Amino acid sequence: MNQTPGAAQSPFRQPKAVWAVAFACVISFMGIGLVDPILPAISADLDASPSQVTLLFTSYLVVTAVAMLVTGWVSSRIGAKRTLVAGLVLIVVFSALAGTSGSIGGIVGFRAGWGLGNALFIATSLAVIVASASGGFAGAIILYEAALGLGIAVGPLLGGALGEISWRGPFYGVAVLMAIALAATLVLVKPQPRPAAKTSLADPLKALRHRGLLIMSLTALCYNWGFFTVLGYAPFPMHLEAMQLGLVFTCWGLLVAVFSVFGAPWLQRRFGLARTLYGNLVLFALDVLVIAIFTDSQTTLILAVIVAGVFIGVNNTVTTQAVMMVAPVERPIASAAYGFVRFIGGGLAPYAAGRLAEHTNVHVPFAVGAAAILAGVVILRTGHHDLARAERRQAETDGRAADGDPGAEVAEAAEAGGGSPS
Repeated sequence: MNQTPGAAQSPFRQPKAVWAVAFACVISFMGIGLVDPILPAISADLDASPSQVTLLFTSYLVVTAVAMLVTGWVSSRIGAKRTLVAGLVLIVVFSALAGTSGSIGGIVGFRAGWGLGNALFIATSLAVIVASASGGFAGAIILYEAALGLGIAVGPLLGGALGEISWRGPFYGVAVLMAIALAATLVLVKPQPRPAAKTSLADPLKALRHRGLLIMSLTALCYNWGFFTVLGYAPFPMHLEAMQLGLVFTCWGLLVAVFSVFGAPWLQRRFGLARTLYGNLVLFALDVLVIAIFTDSQTTLILAVIVAGVFIGVNNTVTTQAVMMVAPVERPIASAAYGFVRFIGGGLAPYAAGRLAEHTNVHVPFAVGAAAILAGVVILRTGHHDLARAERRQAETDGRAADGDPGAEVAEAAEAGGGSPS
């Protein structure tokens, strides 16, 4: 760690290597919302149904989910930097190929390859930032969350701007930006030490035997079902042009970013992690229910989708913290297990929403999304004791760090990186 003991450093004063990976993080997370503004255009240009077009989310996220099971195995054998570079190369290649495709099937297939690259990248990017950052573990997390929020916010805007020219534009735009990030990573990021022990392919699945981790992962699956129903299907009933959709989802993304980095920590300090999580999930379910009831009202639909960014931002940060608190295994393994389960929910939801709308009406997918989020609250309640116990342990750790115990923070950083601190 490039950290001077006792020095209070800004999380934004970092070595060039950290900024290279953070820039790549921004572009990677842009891929989540990038396609939102161009979904209707792709549907019209390629004569595809909404459910077929939502497969762009499904192929991307389901492959990301499955690939999360092998990323630790790969990284522990070839090293974090090589895994990072491999992920970036795949994203560059498959995003460019998606732009050249002339069929919906081709784009869906190339998005799957993109999802594989994304899994390799996101599984190792945080560990690399932690290992290279100055300012300690907390500063690295803030920087990572800021990159995530910025990527989610800027993605729809870039998608809308380039989508006004052609729906192919956003795919080429990501390829160019990620190629720049790839070059910066190759030049600026130093090879990272490999973990002392190699990860088994079965480790993430074995980790789900632990009750607390399984409950949090299933809660996240339900939450992501609602999240990606909104993200993947809401553009169709809005009936807006690409740039207009881009602006709507940029406003949504800005709220995700602000409440991930600033809102969630404040709420957690004010109400505690468990109460913040329960309250936020219930409010998010109510917001999605408003979308379900007023889907035919363009103004209400747009406002409710934008407001959803508040709850998604809080939940992204608080749920991730909760998972790491209850997991009795190393953080890279817990992250892989959690990512596998939650991305399955996120991947299946948009396609299911499209099919439900085709066979019923446009309100039903969002009603199902709201019900899924409430189901997540019920599941979370069954693990309340695990969550409360983990929250008390975390408070004790934070107290030791505040009292000047450097071992608490070093242990946190080492566990996040999956090995000894460098």
